[in-house]
Amino acid sequence: MEFANKEYFFLLLLIIPYIIWYVMYRKKSEPTIRMADTFAFRYAPRSWKVTLMPLQMLLRIVAFTMLVVILARPQTHNSWKNQTVEGIDIMLAMDVSTSMLAEDLKPNRIEAAKNVAAEFVAGRPDDNIGLSIFAGEAFTQCPMTTDHASLLSLLQGVRTDIAARGLIEDGTAIGMGLANAVSRLKESKAKSRVVILLTDGSNNRGDISPLTAAEIAKSLGIRVYTIGVGTTGTAPMPPSATGLPQYVNLPVEIDEKTLKGIAAATDGDYYRAKNNKELNQIYKEIDKLEKSKLNVKQYSRRYEAYQWPFAVIAILALFLEILLRITVFRRIP
Repeated sequence: MEFANKEYFFLLLLIIPYIIWYVMYRKKSEPTIRMADTFAFRYAPRSWKVTLMPLQMLLRIVAFTMLVVILARPQTHNSWKNQTVEGIDIMLAMDVSTSMLAEDLKPNRIEAAKNVAAEFVAGRPDDNIGLSIFAGEAFTQCPMTTDHASLLSLLQGVRTDIAARGLIEDGTAIGMGLANAVSRLKESKAKSRVVILLTDGSNNRGDISPLTAAEIAKSLGIRVYTIGVGTTGTAPMPPSATGLPQYVNLPVEIDEKTLKGIAAATDGDYYRAKNNKELNQIYKEIDKLEKSKLNVKQYSRRYEAYQWPFAVIAILALFLEILLRITVFRRIP
């Protein structure tokens, strides 16, 4: 509830002097009986009428308060808003080559990348987001969608053994991965179109070079953020990735020059993630750079309301006060 004329509530301050007047001066004007001695009445019980006498004053205060509330014009209102979301179309291009099983990130590169990407997706409910994966070849794991529950399910199902099972060729086809993501964004009508490409190696497969794919992205107005994942030096590879009976430390070879070139050509940025914390921070940084535009128009309509209940209370209080004054608390001159 709101009030159109809140200034009328200052009238309630008049209640204070009225109470003071009632307590200090009202009793002086009441009729009394002169008696020589009141000793005989010292144990006499107090009449219930005397006890309830202040009820008249309280009823007058209630009536006055309700009148002030009515003058303040209580109102109710309903409001609604029109919301226009200008989302961003995003394709995640993720390397799923066997080297993504390296455990320099915990529990390994691919799982760390999936976990951080899932948080990124969950934080952007208004955007169309899709997923492209690549090793020696590339294909679309999930087309762009706002059904993020399905996207996250497909993301969690991404594995690095697709090359080992012969589904695609092993290796790192960065150009093919980027080109696949760009092809999904080509027909998009969104004002902002973005590819987030994550890899841990150098381009060694595919029919399209990374910089050629970058030029295609640039011509379409698609911005590309590239992320190189992996520590410096060597990284431990588990037996499941090498086929050997023990862990082997293999050199980390990320083609940072090419990744920087892709980002520079498309007005994006290049990032290097050497651990889980840095990878998480990178996605947060990209999230800040690529914010959806939200236009909200708020409307409100006010209604004069709740006046009649206050009026009824005021009338009943006055009526009851008058009734008590001429009956129960009637005075004889």
